[in-house]
Amino acid sequence: MAKVSSQDLGTQPIGKLLIKQAVPASIGILVMSLNILVDTIFVGNWIGATAIAAINVVLPVSFFIAALGMSIGIGGSSIISRALGGDKTEKALKTFGNQITLTLLFTVTLVVFGLYYVDAIIPAFGGKGTIFEPAKIYYKIVLYGVPFLALCMMGNTVIRAEGKPKFAMYAMMIPSVGNLVLDYVFINLMGYGMEGAAWATTASYLLCFVFILWFFASKNSELKIKFSHFGLQKIIVKEIGSLGFVTLARQAVVSITYLFMNNILYD
Repeated sequence: MAKVSSQDLGTQPIGKLLIKQAVPASIGILVMSLNILVDTIFVGNWIGATAIAAINVVLPVSFFIAALGMSIGIGGSSIISRALGGDKTEKALKTFGNQITLTLLFTVTLVVFGLYYVDAIIPAFGGKGTIFEPAKIYYKIVLYGVPFLALCMMGNTVIRAEGKPKFAMYAMMIPSVGNLVLDYVFINLMGYGMEGAAWATTASYLLCFVFILWFFASKNSELKIKFSHFGLQKIIVKEIGSLGFVTLARQAVVSITYLFMNNILYD
């Protein structure tokens, strides 16, 4: 694979860049969409319709966490792209470190809150009656993996900001394929049922995180993870927030829509 630099974003022809950036992104999104479809078929056939309903109850939570990671990623990626383009590597590194800190702070807080109020959250999201118990099982296990999900979404946008769309595509494909394989193993072969579906999803988030971690530790990335850059800087946090808020708000609407739909369908 030819070595791609963030500098290419400012020197290569726009048409060529558009193809190089858009095609891998489209493939990644297509694979993720197919994963959701096939995953639903697997769960429905191997566990039952109630399991599909239970997963749908938890989807708004996953969407919101993913949106949180994406918004922090997009907000910081804008800064990183400009910093790398202007030869300000230190600023790019500090921004990346702040992104990691913000993602961990928000997601760990949400996990603690989500576990403490689990019995109130599940019914509020439509998990009532016979759906409550399987939804609770799935929710509690998947919640442990959402920090990895948020870090993946954040890291994915940063990889794109570096001008490495193929690696960003791999980061989307690996957990999708991994989830399907683990679904087959945990649900069909080992008979773990709802717990198996939840652990397959959580493990797929972890797979994505490991790949993201490998990327930033390898020679492929111009950014490196350094604890010295984890300290929050007000000016960087403010810019990340202002740039990423629109993305978070837009995706939050999707979660709220699912919440209302679940309450109507499963009432």
